[in-house]
Amino acid sequence: MSDPSSSSSPVAPSADSLPRLALVGAQMLFVAFGALVLVPLLTGLDPNVAMFTAGIGTLVFHLTTRLTVPVFLASSFAFIAPIQGSIAHFGVSATLGGLIAAGFVYVAISQAVRLKGTGWLHRLLPPVVVGPVIMVIGLALAPVAVSMATGENSETIGYTQAMVLSMSSLLVTLILAVFGRGLLRLVPIMGGIVTGYLMALLMGVVDFSPVREAAWLALPSFTAPSFHWAAVLFMIPVAIAPAVEHIGDMVAIGSVTRRNYLEKPGLHRTLLGDGLATISAALFGGPPNTTYSEVTGAVTLTRAFNPMFMVSAALVAITLAFVAKLGAVLQTIPTPVMGGIMTLLFGSIAVVGMNTLVRAGKPLTAPRNLVVVSLILVFGIGGMQFGDGQFALQGVSLAALIGIALNLVLPRASEDE
Repeated sequence: MSDPSSSSSPVAPSADSLPRLALVGAQMLFVAFGALVLVPLLTGLDPNVAMFTAGIGTLVFHLTTRLTVPVFLASSFAFIAPIQGSIAHFGVSATLGGLIAAGFVYVAISQAVRLKGTGWLHRLLPPVVVGPVIMVIGLALAPVAVSMATGENSETIGYTQAMVLSMSSLLVTLILAVFGRGLLRLVPIMGGIVTGYLMALLMGVVDFSPVREAAWLALPSFTAPSFHWAAVLFMIPVAIAPAVEHIGDMVAIGSVTRRNYLEKPGLHRTLLGDGLATISAALFGGPPNTTYSEVTGAVTLTRAFNPMFMVSAALVAITLAFVAKLGAVLQTIPTPVMGGIMTLLFGSIAVVGMNTLVRAGKPLTAPRNLVVVSLILVFGIGGMQFGDGQFALQGVSLAALIGIALNLVLPRASEDE
């Protein structure tokens, strides 16, 4: 008997399939939940808003792609370090304006892909540029992760307690990621956070006053964006690496469902959906949206190929966003617990960048490649800054622009032609 979730095209669910839609959709949200709320908790954004915008972004994506790709969109890890840096320099509202601009970068790339194909994108952003930029995204704020893990900035948790909490959450995350089977392997972040939180409860270092003060039901704390050139210039280049990774995401989910989503609905439509979802999220005060590899793994495990399952997950996320107590509980998670997760998270992002370079198979010690990779890494991680005041360029944005410029002006080796 065929599985209705694997039908060739999504159809309106019958009445008796609605419970299954709700159940599988809730399961997909559970798989993504730990990573979904991690980004707002690390960046200072509201987790309830992040859940709301994850649901809205997923719906926008599926409207744009006409219900063809079984993906769920939620908070993008690639933007954690840039959001933290931008909020520190420009504030939350201006950062959201920068994220909207980053969403329009996706839209512009999608239209260029529609008109010119993907060849120009690979020429402009080869692995020798994309790889080290992704590494910078992961490593630029590694000291922040260590500081959180050791409880350096915590007034109520000492060093020993902080290390126990952070290393416990990290250890459980590692065990689930490496040795977990089935659904457990898909929720290592959730497992690490839950373990660290339970240990914090045993230590008595959890402050429940935000939970007591929060209402059961309330509107999420939406924040309106504002636009400042400095924040926009800071954030725009950050969209480059996730946009390139998006192609890999579509290939990955296509290999699971045995469909070519680069052809139908087309890469230009999926990129456009990602961009519009990110813009929609930032309009409400949420982090940028991206497709989740955890959910791709869940689709592989459950064979839930019908995009309507993701629509169901989106509706569940929007509903949970109005449960104010849930957001308050998430905000009571001690900083060292999140720090332990961050040490692995930022490192794993850097490894993705390394893997991009390795798969390209280019000799990194060749003079041209050595120059491009070296300057991206040192400028991005070392804190180099061009300009001052409102138009200063630094961090990931500077690293990306330097890499693109060097790639365009330096003569290519014969094997690269």
